[in-house]
Amino acid sequence: MGQLIPFRKARASESTLSDEALLAACGTGDRVALGDLFDRFHVAVYRFASRFPSMDQLGRDDLVQATFLEIPRAASRFRGHSSVTTWILGIAANLARHHIRSETRRRKHQDTFASLPTSAPAQPDSEADRRRLLLRIAEVLATLPHDQQVAFVMCDLEQIPGVDAARALDVPEGTLWRRLHVARKAIRAAITGLP
Repeated sequence: MGQLIPFRKARASESTLSDEALLAACGTGDRVALGDLFDRFHVAVYRFASRFPSMDQLGRDDLVQATFLEIPRAASRFRGHSSVTTWILGIAANLARHHIRSETRRRKHQDTFASLPTSAPAQPDSEADRRRLLLRIAEVLATLPHDQQVAFVMCDLEQIPGVDAARALDVPEGTLWRRLHVARKAIRAAITGLP
């Protein structure tokens, strides 16, 4: 019987390499470093993608894959002004924007629009109220421009500091805060019914 060979050999220093060192190694074509970055950050990218109501599971999977395919090409542009996590989420945000635009065009050409499922009649308990509230927030979030969606998801849902989010998105802080303010105002109005 032959000896089993592991799919990918782990490096002895794998747990001690910083995110920045792994990213630099990715820029030189080191596939093991890219695998290590994937292991560290794929859950965060998937969670980030799942925050966009217009992106289905297949779209989220594609976004995670596309993000990690883009990292080696973009690694040389990392300047260390934000964390590697925030920088990777910035790549994901840009790819998500392109994906969402493509999906919108595709749907217009097919002239079919999938409607969000409505809440089934439920007992008036707190879980049903919570689900309706989350559905309403998702509906409102889906109506916002992509840039406002990204600002809300990064800052309010992912809890990324605004300074880091602005750097990752390559926009002035004031622009990010304006987008976030408009998004919060729209969501607050949807929840409370007040402008």
